Amino acid sequence: MILKLKSYKFPLLVLLLLVIFLIPWRIPMSQGLASSEIKLVIDGRDIVVTPLPVIRNNRTLVPIRFISEELGAEVKWDGEARTVHIKKDNRSVQLRIDSHLVKYEAGRETFDLSDVAPIIIEDRTFVPVRLVSNALGVAVNWDGETKTVYVDSEQTSDIEPFFDITVSTVTEGQTITGLTELESSFLGVVPQGAAEIRYLLLDPDTGKGSVVARGSEMEKKYYWLPDLKESGQRVLVSAVYNSEGALISGDAVSVNVEVTPKAILSGLTEGQLINDTVSLQADLNFAAPYVKYEITNKNTGKVFVTDEFDPQGGYNWTPMMEDNGNVSIRAIAYDHSGQAYTGQAISVKVDVPRKLQLRGISANSTIEKPVTLSVFRNFQVSQTEYVMKDVQTGNEEVLAQVGYTSYRWFPGIEQSGDKELYVRVKDTSGITHVSKSIGVTLTGKPQLILEGVGPNQVVTDSVKLKSSSNTHLNSVKYILIDSKGNKKVIASGTDPRTEYTWETVKGDEGNCRILAEGTLSNGTKVFSEEVSVKVYLGKIYSSKPVIEKEKFLDLASGLAGESNEKYGMSAALQTAQAILETGWGQSVPVDKYSGNFSYNLFGIKGSGPSGSVISNTWEEYNGQVFRVDAEFRAYDNVNESWADHKKLLLTASRYEPFRNVMHDSTQGAWALRRCGYATDSRYPLKLINIINTYGLEKLDEVTI
Repeated sequence: MILKLKSYKFPLLVLLLLVIFLIPWRIPMSQGLASSEIKLVIDGRDIVVTPLPVIRNNRTLVPIRFISEELGAEVKWDGEARTVHIKKDNRSVQLRIDSHLVKYEAGRETFDLSDVAPIIIEDRTFVPVRLVSNALGVAVNWDGETKTVYVDSEQTSDIEPFFDITVSTVTEGQTITGLTELESSFLGVVPQGAAEIRYLLLDPDTGKGSVVARGSEMEKKYYWLPDLKESGQRVLVSAVYNSEGALISGDAVSVNVEVTPKAILSGLTEGQLINDTVSLQADLNFAAPYVKYEITNKNTGKVFVTDEFDPQGGYNWTPMMEDNGNVSIRAIAYDHSGQAYTGQAISVKVDVPRKLQLRGISANSTIEKPVTLSVFRNFQVSQTEYVMKDVQTGNEEVLAQVGYTSYRWFPGIEQSGDKELYVRVKDTSGITHVSKSIGVTLTGKPQLILEGVGPNQVVTDSVKLKSSSNTHLNSVKYILIDSKGNKKVIASGTDPRTEYTWETVKGDEGNCRILAEGTLSNGTKVFSEEVSVKVYLGKIYSSKPVIEKEKFLDLASGLAGESNEKYGMSAALQTAQAILETGWGQSVPVDKYSGNFSYNLFGIKGSGPSGSVISNTWEEYNGQVFRVDAEFRAYDNVNESWADHKKLLLTASRYEPFRNVMHDSTQGAWALRRCGYATDSRYPLKLINIINTYGLEKLDEVTI
């Protein structure tokens, strides 16, 4: 007995066809059975059709126009849309070439999936005969001995779904207003070979749409947050695929997406008292590329709007004392066109105590080198003083007096022993406030800090050298020590604060060390740390294009499409990443010394199938940023680079949150940031902007 998921009684039609015997309409014959052996009898008449019926995937396919017109039905072909519309009286069916989606009309519109999509053979459209039976309600029987399909228009038939699956959490015609739970139920067991389930949202007029949820667990609950651009009548499809990407089961229901955008602020309650940092988050009923938070002080009228934030993340707000009082806070969500949707404000009471803290040093530390002192405060100030107090004498010394900035402090040799440091400020009313003190120990030793170069820096040209000292120096000189230990003065002068130019020459090449040597007034020498550098004066190769700029989009989108089809990763997101990482393919790493091309489209470090190339990366030493060598993976072609990038995202444990949403370009972009793919806080926004600007979302368009 066939289990009926959707059963609608149709009145008798004087129409067509055939196929499929046995349960569930499968023909027990080999794929190689000649189509000429299959006979077709309609209402007692032997029918000869040209071309003859064929067997595909154990389904009998017939030329739809010939049979339909033979039985008096109207058949219309739309060559542009590649659709077939069969109509008889008030019943009809619409089929699309190479699409499993079927639209039935019999008083109301319903959708289903066929296990075999209509195809074109010898310029004729072939479809499973069962689709016609379903649409027009005629009986079809199979005689295995004579290999004959009998169509009897005197007998009515119900619609019999091709698959034993139903979307159990969404009903036919349901209106979607926000976050929707998606779950599928199987009548019996999950189909053998099931590897992935995808939920698709399709336009009923075009059969095209997007993946709204996906995963490898067939009976798991998934969640769909609708995009505003998907509003209107849509078809929600639950599709089960095997490991080869072939459809093996599915269901389709008609839904109406009508979302009234809402941005509900969470993390606060009405009337809540806030006296410290609070975490704000937006609860949205639609997919937004970003959110902002608006904070209004009702007492002063001051309005503050944050930068763009992750719609699935949060924003930590630390109120200032000036925010004390009655405050309203609301979330603002934006769609892909930049339209803002403002949520309802929540009123709270802010009463934060005054906070003042010295930062840049830790308690009980010993200070020998320069440190950067800074201040944290939650109120406005007009003056800031960094103060040192001698523990033994109680004497105070103002190290620096500034408005509100940090201060780089290099303790002098006269500043030795146990000290207490604190910050003293004046607020805008002229009232003085003092932070808690932090105890430190100063060694009082003469120190010399080399500046201008950093560890492992690659020097390729002249360099500006200077130094800092915590005592007065009569002179300073800079010494180069080669790999054999030979020393050479490369710059010298009387003022260590002056920049001196080191003019590199051929004899300086190779791995070496540099240090500064200062002379005190009493003739004592003081030395800086030795800094290891590499001097290279040969030809330096720069990054190169992988292809002409105008051709890069086609290259990247083609590779992204293949990855999308194979893994389900958003092609739009992949393409945007490649564009951003390489500057439209114009800046791909090469070996700076040999010129060997890396084909590395994503700046992945390490060793690849073709080894590695040496390129620049950046580090910091004594407050200065400089270039050092780093190994980047090299590949034999762009395909290897693309595959390696996908392997990284698909296998590394840190990217598990990304894999859960990688079918969606916007959610995927933010997930990459949360997983630590990029340190740039605006990395997701840059990707989203590229996708929107160049219409890359079309790359994620799917059919079934």
